[in-house]
Amino acid sequence: MVNSAVAPILLLAGLAGAQSSNKRGLVFTPNADWPSDNQIWVQSGSDLTWYYNYQSQPSPDYTSISQDQFEFVPMMWGVSANLSDTTFLSQVQTLINQGTNITHVLGFNEPDGSTSNGGSDIQPKDAAQAWVANFEPLGKMGIKLGLPATTGGPDGIPWLKQFLANCSDIVSTGNQKKNCTFDFLPVHWYDNFAGLASLIGERRATWPNTSIWVTEYAFANQDLQTTQEFFNQTVDYFGKLDYVDRYTYFGAFRSKVSNVGPNASFLNNGGRLTDIGSWYLGFSATNVKPTSTNAASSTGIVSGWTIAAIGLMVVCTNGLM
Repeated sequence: MVNSAVAPILLLAGLAGAQSSNKRGLVFTPNADWPSDNQIWVQSGSDLTWYYNYQSQPSPDYTSISQDQFEFVPMMWGVSANLSDTTFLSQVQTLINQGTNITHVLGFNEPDGSTSNGGSDIQPKDAAQAWVANFEPLGKMGIKLGLPATTGGPDGIPWLKQFLANCSDIVSTGNQKKNCTFDFLPVHWYDNFAGLASLIGERRATWPNTSIWVTEYAFANQDLQTTQEFFNQTVDYFGKLDYVDRYTYFGAFRSKVSNVGPNASFLNNGGRLTDIGSWYLGFSATNVKPTSTNAASSTGIVSGWTIAAIGLMVVCTNGLM
């Protein structure tokens, strides 16, 4: 017989990693080899409320889902040879005219990083010209603008300062100094928790009162225990900081295709949710090792709170026996 005084405590303790948060979103990285994986993130009960895909257009997998349920945030990843090109602006305006409620947009992806490592490699003055052409008009429409997301390296803040200085020079007229507008500051990080906290603190000190979005993060290439401890520590940390408006963990893929280490992934090699993947969606632990190959079950995932409710019903029933 279950001890009715102890069992509820044990059940709730098992859900520590399944904290819910409306800040939580998806860095969508589709893989044509396993298209069914794309639906895992929008299953019933998922905590994910928004996503971005490094593009200006919504992903076909999610176009049937309303913005109220799963908000798409467009991104202008890089710039073209014509720095005054307004393709991004036009595409976002078209989405809005078609009825899509676009409320936020994201700037360039790691412009201080090389293209060989996933960065867009843009000079601050070039980025400023493209920003004025595409983002400033959107800001005047009431859409909230996210600054370019620089790397977590030492060049990030200097790049942003130079970008903003160049941007201001472009929009200034006569003797009147005008600044480019922005509403929040995205950050990327792939090292330990102390470094992440320091990075966020440094940016808040440089731009006080600026909201932070952590749009890519993980503790790359660590053992499983370290990776899970980092994940749970960051989820708790982000939940407590009012100025961290949104965050997206970088792990929505299978372990064998991860470029941040096999243990950071949401899915094992068979497409089953790992502990981190399940926790991130708001469910309970699965005890699925990231490097395992067992395939996904057809029975789906049961919400951690559902498991708790079932467990508590058992406890209550046993208590009456």
